[in-house]
Amino acid sequence: MPIIKSAIKKVRKDKVRTIRNDKREAALKSLVKKARINKSDKNLQAAFSALDKAAKVHLIHPNKASRLKSRLSKEVKTTAPEKSVKKTAPKKSPPKSK
Repeated sequence: MPIIKSAIKKVRKDKVRTIRNDKREAALKSLVKKARINKSDKNLQAAFSALDKAAKVHLIHPNKASRLKSRLSKEVKTTAPEKSVKKTAPKKSPPKSK
């Protein structure tokens, strides 16, 4: 246990910060998990926002946030249904008469 007054205050602050960071980290993990399971734009947007905020407050490294965002968007892109495009044959012009 610390003896110095400032060290005692620091222990108190650290407890509060640890609790706050644990809540933020749990919320972040749940949002990323939701985005992986249900690949909708709404969930993806919420996960991206949470990742950016976590990086902003130094909960995770900015590169980790970027990496997770990239992987999430890649997963969504690969599972999205592809639009079927009809390919039509080019129209041929009628033969010229002589």
